[in-house]
Amino acid sequence: MAEQSKKNSTGSSSRRRRSSSKRRSKKKSTFKASLFIVLGVFLMISMVAFGYFLGQNDLLNGHTPIEQTYKTHAQETKKKMVEDVAKSKIQQSELKKEPVEKKEAGEKTLAPATYLTDEKIEEALSKKEKEPTIQLADKGEKPKLVIIIDDVSTRSQLRLIQSTGLKITPSIFPPSQRSMTSHTLAKGLKHYMIHLPMESGSAQFNSQTKTLLTTSSKKQIETRVKEIRKLFPTARYVNNHTGSVYTDNYHAMKRLYGALRSEGFVFVDSRTIASTKVPQITDEFGDVYIGRDIFIDNEHNIPYIHKQLQKAVNKAKKRGHAIAIGHPHKMTLKALASAESILKDVELVY
Repeated sequence: MAEQSKKNSTGSSSRRRRSSSKRRSKKKSTFKASLFIVLGVFLMISMVAFGYFLGQNDLLNGHTPIEQTYKTHAQETKKKMVEDVAKSKIQQSELKKEPVEKKEAGEKTLAPATYLTDEKIEEALSKKEKEPTIQLADKGEKPKLVIIIDDVSTRSQLRLIQSTGLKITPSIFPPSQRSMTSHTLAKGLKHYMIHLPMESGSAQFNSQTKTLLTTSSKKQIETRVKEIRKLFPTARYVNNHTGSVYTDNYHAMKRLYGALRSEGFVFVDSRTIASTKVPQITDEFGDVYIGRDIFIDNEHNIPYIHKQLQKAVNKAKKRGHAIAIGHPHKMTLKALASAESILKDVELVY
């Protein structure tokens, strides 16, 4: 019995120790968790304080926020401008004074230096050529429509165009096997342009006199353009005859465009190929791209031509201006002469 009581006492003591051990372990875990939370809060406060310190330090070292930077930059710029103006006035004042120096025996006398006075500066500025006033095509009561008739090489074709009574721009071939005197058609005309043969995918078209090829050298191109200028001294605009291969070749077209530009020509792209490089080139030169919008006579019948003219008119209404191109076929000119009702909503311009 005593032995049994001893065993019970020993078991009870063991349970008390285990319970006490669990309580101590739980308290220890709770303490650790609390410690981590405190450390985390302390760390966050420290980081915020450090960031604030860095910000204040940046301000002291000249690293200001964006808004302050702009303000400081503006103040410094204004101060520098005032200093530069003051410095310039002092320098001009000193320059206008003629220095008096003693001349030693045998020393050569130099011609007195000349300086630009305020009056001379004003005079030079007044002589500077003013920028030309540019009138935009889409300004006005009606949309503008340009109609170009290509392939003009004979007097009879020119008469047919003029007989329509419409403002139509003839694009005249340079001398070729079609007519070696075609350039004389431009004599006395105020409104015309040049129809320049350029390389296409057809050997037949490329056989025309002095057709420009993508293999033409820079010198050959410049020589041809200078020749065109002599043949048509009053011409302003040039557009391409065929030329799908040429206008699609960036390097060849850029050489030609530069040469035309140097002779005072404006290039009008007939757009005989969708992948023409002319828009890219005009953009690089800082020029406005001018290109054909509609071909009106791919079919030689009046209903078709009237339908194409209506497309051109619609485009002009939408954008303010449009360019249509046709050819000196009798049916084309007859269709134009009878298109008064179609053209009433636009202003025809050269």
